[in-house]
Amino acid sequence: MSRPPLSLATSAMPAERVGAARLRLGDILTARGDVTQKQLEACLTRQRSMQARLGDLLRSDLGLSEHTILSALEDQWAVRRLNLAEQPPDGFLARNLGLAGCLETGCLPWRRTGAATVIATVYPDAFATNRDALEAHFGPVMMALVREGDFIDALAATFPEDVRCRSELHLSVDDSCRAWPGGAFRAIILTAVATLAAAGFLFPVALLTVLTGIALLSLLLLSGLKATACVMTLRRAAPKPAAAARVVPLHPSAARQRPVVSLLIPLFREHRVASHLLGRLARLKYPRALLDICLVVEADDEVTRTCLTAIALPSSVRVIVVPNGTVRTKPRALNYALDHCRGSIIGVYDAEDAPHPDQIAHVVSCFAESPPDVACLQGRLSFYNARQNWLSRCFTIDYAAWFAIVLPGVARLGMPIPLGGTTLFFRRDVLDSIGRWDAFNVTEDADLGIRLARLGYRTELIETTTLEEATCRFWPWIRQRSRWLKGYAMTYVTHMRNPAQLYADLGPRGFLGFQVMFLASLVQAITAPVLWSWWLVAFGQPHPLTGVLGLPGLVAVTALLVFSETVNFVVGAMALRATGRKWFLPWVLTLNLYSMLSTFAAFKALAEMLWKPFFWDKTDHGLNPYAEQTA
Repeated sequence: MSRPPLSLATSAMPAERVGAARLRLGDILTARGDVTQKQLEACLTRQRSMQARLGDLLRSDLGLSEHTILSALEDQWAVRRLNLAEQPPDGFLARNLGLAGCLETGCLPWRRTGAATVIATVYPDAFATNRDALEAHFGPVMMALVREGDFIDALAATFPEDVRCRSELHLSVDDSCRAWPGGAFRAIILTAVATLAAAGFLFPVALLTVLTGIALLSLLLLSGLKATACVMTLRRAAPKPAAAARVVPLHPSAARQRPVVSLLIPLFREHRVASHLLGRLARLKYPRALLDICLVVEADDEVTRTCLTAIALPSSVRVIVVPNGTVRTKPRALNYALDHCRGSIIGVYDAEDAPHPDQIAHVVSCFAESPPDVACLQGRLSFYNARQNWLSRCFTIDYAAWFAIVLPGVARLGMPIPLGGTTLFFRRDVLDSIGRWDAFNVTEDADLGIRLARLGYRTELIETTTLEEATCRFWPWIRQRSRWLKGYAMTYVTHMRNPAQLYADLGPRGFLGFQVMFLASLVQAITAPVLWSWWLVAFGQPHPLTGVLGLPGLVAVTALLVFSETVNFVVGAMALRATGRKWFLPWVLTLNLYSMLSTFAAFKALAEMLWKPFFWDKTDHGLNPYAEQTA
């Protein structure tokens, strides 16, 4: 039996009369027998403490389907439902409102029927709120309901170029690395290589002396920063009066409505870990009606999409398909998905992550108790396969030192924090106001941390840990680290386009910290081989610079190297103690060998900067049989 045509009855009534005439959604569902009165009252009671729609609460708590909710909404608003996949919108009509207008209003002009324009929407209240503006633009309008997934897909199909530009070019060119001067950079690097080769042939000792000086200076700066951060982390803050202390409870006050939290999880060729991921996310102790878990998948990633299609996804989980663009990077996927998030707090996880069950509740409480300038919360990262082999053990020590010692010390020093790529949480409005992620930067997290600091926002580190899979094979580790180093280099060049402005934004201490964390770390990775030659001295062999430096110089260099190794050992030992992994302590002695791998990654990164600056070297996950072990 055919359904009746779309009706203009609702459109012809004054808004106040429509509101009075409508039955409530809960009454319709109880009359149909989909829920009992007792179940409905329990949901309404819970809704008072949440920023959740009743439909989302009914789906998460009672298991009602999207079809059931939409069917009830059809009766409530006396409207029809559209299938945009079978009946796509009129592109010319939709473009009159534009992509930005559709996203802002949650409405999509579909087609004209008679004298009216049919407006497709997921949420009827979005149509009601924007109705006057829509009528001013299109004349008489009428509403039709659509599924959320169909609405998102229809926008991508109707505005392909606008979608691409919005996800790739949202950040201004002055703040993005997409204006990377590839040709000029290649010319500079190739000239430098030729100059170094000629200098090495004509003046080998002088060249070695200069390179050694550069390497030692970068090592001194990095070791000094680590040592200072270590001291700052150990230093206890002056005790505050009990009334002035900021105590962050695990759960927010009952007087506040708990917000919706959107979790963005980019997936690319992650079919091996998709089912494990859903199991880990199911452990999160936060109301399902307030969780908006977005699995962000590339359009041409058929393997992952097929895998997800075969899984019965809970109501709090949805798949967002990212259309193809000019680059394929994680930040581009995040930018696209952000337009379709429901939450006022945005979290980012990786596909292999296992967050602590209380993590989201803790994040919500921290934001509720923090001043508005705290725009980002960064959690700690560690590994659940830390014991697998030597590389995974060293990687674990590396992460422990960074997240437990160095970053907290850097934060106390008032320096900008280069963010990690996961267990990140943002205030949605701030993220939108600063231009979102740079779609062309392969370490979008570090870049975003610097931009937040430059604009006066703060990042706080929170005491919650996410476990992930350590890359424990040599070539994948080098590929991953080379992507990080390449992104650090491009981030440094991007923010140093105007050094005076950067200095003014960050202040002297922040500017110095930026130079050390980015430039010194890059220089150290590239020039480290000249320091490896000092192993000759350790084994009693003559060094090529013995005659140049003399005994005092040799002693000074040796002392600096010993100081650096001591700092690394102390920081590593403190980090292992702080993270409860003291049994890894003997492996701290091997970190010197582990750090040598960064040099190979640095040269790979340099080569990619010459020819493939925006290439995202994907790290594969779920390849080892120990992925679920705990360390």
